Amino acid sequence: MERIEEILEKFASSGWELIADPSAVWLEKRENTPELIEAIKQADSECGSCGCELDDLYKDALELLS
Repeated sequence: MERIEEILEKFASSGWELIADPSAVWLEKRENTPELIEAIKQADSECGSCGCELDDLYKDALELLS
């Protein structure tokens, strides 16, 4: 599995609707990249330094999707 898929699987299973829903759609269809990027940026802004396991993954995902 590619790194981006691993990250998005974590986001999709996070339970946080902001990133879970767009990540699940991307994993299924691979077609909502602009919406996914915006959701990840928002998640990083709101929670990117809280200390959870997702903090570093926001930045990794943005880099891989760009």
